[in-house]
Amino acid sequence: MLAKKLRVNGIPAVLWGEKSDRLIIAVHGSHSSKIDDCVWILAEEAAKKGYQTLSFDLACHGERVYEIEPLMADKCVSELKGMLAFAKGLAKRICVFGCSMGAYFSLLAFRDESVERAWFLSPVTDMERIIRNIMRFCNITEDEFRERKTIENPIETLYWDYYIYVKDNPIEKWEIPTFILRGEGDTLCEKEYVSAFAERFDCELTEQRGGEHWFHTDSELDFFRNWLKERL
Repeated sequence: MLAKKLRVNGIPAVLWGEKSDRLIIAVHGSHSSKIDDCVWILAEEAAKKGYQTLSFDLACHGERVYEIEPLMADKCVSELKGMLAFAKGLAKRICVFGCSMGAYFSLLAFRDESVERAWFLSPVTDMERIIRNIMRFCNITEDEFRERKTIENPIETLYWDYYIYVKDNPIEKWEIPTFILRGEGDTLCEKEYVSAFAERFDCELTEQRGGEHWFHTDSELDFFRNWLKERL
């Protein structure tokens, strides 16, 4: 499949497939990149349905692992908006795919934008809860977090500014038709919270029996591919 490497506002990106008036912006998850397995599969299946796909590396991921500044939510939102502006110069109809935290950043960046539809894989729909879960794991209070600013831990480094941005920007609006796939065994994004999000914003929710948060096994990726085929 045609895959063209480029830079968008200086950010390493890949444009997959032939030129089309329909384009999907793909936002990868944590510890991943613009060429993650789920992005490859999305691009392949989307091309069969006449979409181009634009994927890119979030801060400190992929070709940007050398960056010194940590990944921060407000910067990611700004970069996603930049990707949308670039995408609108390529195609008239824009959609979005988000995996894990990539789905969360998409919720923040595109909630007021003219995006046709969205597909989310293992989406983070409540980032504040995840941060608070890590705080409990580290046995720190919010007051201690405020004082220390940065909390190193085995799961994910926590930053006070990131946490405050998340608290100040709750997901209260999402009108884009959305399809969600999660694994039955996803313990990072608990079912009750993803289900509540899907019900609140009228999203279709599919669950793979035995699947986990990270879709990486052959059976998980095959399920993901078939799920996409039916919904693209």
